[in-house]
Amino acid sequence: MPNQNDTLSFPILIGDIGGTNARFCILPDADADPVQLTSVKTADFKNIDEAIQLAILDKTSLVPVSTILAVAGPIETDEIPLTNCHWVVKPREMLVNLRLQDVIVINDFEAQALAIASLGDDNRETIGPKRPDMVASRVVLGPGTGLGVAGLVHARGMWFPVPGEGGHVDIGPRTPRDYQVFPHIETIEGRVAGEQILCGRGLVNLYRAICKADGTTPAFSDPADITANGLSGDNREAAETLSLFSTYLGRVAGDLALIFMARGGVYLAGGISQKIIPALKLPEFRAAFEDKAPHSALMRSIPTHVVTHPQAALAGLSSYARRPAEFGLTLEGRRWQA
Repeated sequence: MPNQNDTLSFPILIGDIGGTNARFCILPDADADPVQLTSVKTADFKNIDEAIQLAILDKTSLVPVSTILAVAGPIETDEIPLTNCHWVVKPREMLVNLRLQDVIVINDFEAQALAIASLGDDNRETIGPKRPDMVASRVVLGPGTGLGVAGLVHARGMWFPVPGEGGHVDIGPRTPRDYQVFPHIETIEGRVAGEQILCGRGLVNLYRAICKADGTTPAFSDPADITANGLSGDNREAAETLSLFSTYLGRVAGDLALIFMARGGVYLAGGISQKIIPALKLPEFRAAFEDKAPHSALMRSIPTHVVTHPQAALAGLSSYARRPAEFGLTLEGRRWQA
């Protein structure tokens, strides 16, 4: 049976398992910097055990005895399928195949939440006015392949990550321009959810809706092309796509800040956020974030940041591995020991 306690044995293999890429490092002890930083394509290996063995264990003399993995997928049984990848994480088999004593598996955005507990100015880009850091609840949103969301609540001297499916909340029109564009946004079972706009495919969805509203032919089908042409100003529809994307992201970020009373700040993670920092620094994002009457004054006091740490999830997991007693991370049903 999984065992809940705060004792972790080093060296620890840390892993951030996404749909396309899996990133790993080894933490030799609680005071050491991570070593053996490795990134692999999930498609190149038939399963996670093979990837760890060939890409890491066969190339180091430092033998991990424990592992902490963050995965993009629900953790409900002893077999954990990944949402956008053929890998199935099987902790009991990992104990045997990889000669581990301890396997912990958590949600990928819980790892992002762990990371924002201690990110400094060198690993974040502030959007809007700078505010002093407060030891208070925080929120992280990650527009990427999908829209990941997690909260981080501070209570009893500990940080409690709160995973969820906040990327699937409804987004609705407010302005006259919204009402022109929204009828053309592809829905999911009749609903415009967060992920229908605020992710890679959502960016394309929004761009196509703008083109349809204006009666123009879409010139791009790749999010990177829309982003590049929007930032350069070379294409009007692409530029408006980034403007509206920033507005809608600001609205959702503000909603989540209110839900969590996130006086400690709202953090934007994910690859898209880093790529569109120039757009996010324009007035639209903060204006939409703060436009929450009757609480606009409160919203102006809440800082917003883009996470720029290249391996934020690994950093978050490493923070937990070093100081587990500082985090109220629930391990029931998510820890397996030999």
